[in-house]
Amino acid sequence: MRAAEIIRKTKETDIMLKLELDGKGKGSIDSGCGFLDHMLTAFSKHSGFDIELSCKGDTVVDDHHTVEDIGIALGQAFRNAIGDMKGIVRYGSIVLPMDEALILAAADISGRPYLGYEITIPTEKVGSFDTELVKEFWLGFVRNSGCTLHLRQISGENSHHIIEAVFKSAARCLRQAASIDPLNKDEIPSTKGAL
Repeated sequence: MRAAEIIRKTKETDIMLKLELDGKGKGSIDSGCGFLDHMLTAFSKHSGFDIELSCKGDTVVDDHHTVEDIGIALGQAFRNAIGDMKGIVRYGSIVLPMDEALILAAADISGRPYLGYEITIPTEKVGSFDTELVKEFWLGFVRNSGCTLHLRQISGENSHHIIEAVFKSAARCLRQAASIDPLNKDEIPSTKGAL
């Protein structure tokens, strides 16, 4: 079973996160931030990853520490669950529409963290959520998962649609990249023999 559990406690957040890569897309999400709950529920559904998350954060300050630390914890869980990377497809990509928003996402589970982020969100907030935190979440994820992830906006006007399409497209391309290649299930997908 490709699964991991992360407990992360700091002076700013207290996080328990369980991740199962070969799941059914079931999410039990309580981040303390309603908009992030919505995004992570969509991420779980579209990735097929089962995610159980609870977070108590210093949201009385703002949502920054909560969002960033959950990105870190999810990245750590992903890296642990993927294991030695034997048999994975490694690469994934999608161009995902959501109404007027169109987002390209491409991933390489390479062991080399990098975020290519070309997303322009027209408003500073969606409800009470600071939209600049979308990038902070994905930075936390890639730095701790060891993934290369490119997120590029092709079109979009509605902030909610753009952000939701980002999470759904990332989910779909990571699902593809993390899946097991039946033709090479015992091989590391690299000419180096290691990732």
